[in-house]
Amino acid sequence: MSAQDTIRQTVTANPVVLYMKGTPQFPMCGFSAGAVQILKNCGVSFAAVNVLEDPEVRQGIKEFANWPTIPQLYIKGEFVGGSDIMKELFASGELQKMLEGIEG
Repeated sequence: MSAQDTIRQTVTANPVVLYMKGTPQFPMCGFSAGAVQILKNCGVSFAAVNVLEDPEVRQGIKEFANWPTIPQLYIKGEFVGGSDIMKELFASGELQKMLEGIEG
C-alpha cells in the first residue's frame, strides 16, 4: 500500500485525525503542541499520526492535501488546515461547530 493509500484510509476511518510531529503526549514542535492543545480544549478524541516515524508519510501528507506544513488536521475525511488555521477557527468558534457530534 502506498503512503497516499495509507493516509486516505486513516483520514476516512477516523472522524478526527491530526498529522503531527511527535505524539500528543510528547509533541516535537510548538505548532504540533498548539494543535493538540486546541483539540483537547474542544474535548474531542482524535487519532494522531507521528510523521517523524515514517518519511514516506511525512512527505506523502504534504502531497495529499497539497499543503506544505505539518501539523495537518482532518475532520470527517476533509482537510481543515494547519496550526494557524486551527487557531483562527477555534477563536471564532467555527472549529467547535465542525466538531459537533463527534464523540469525545
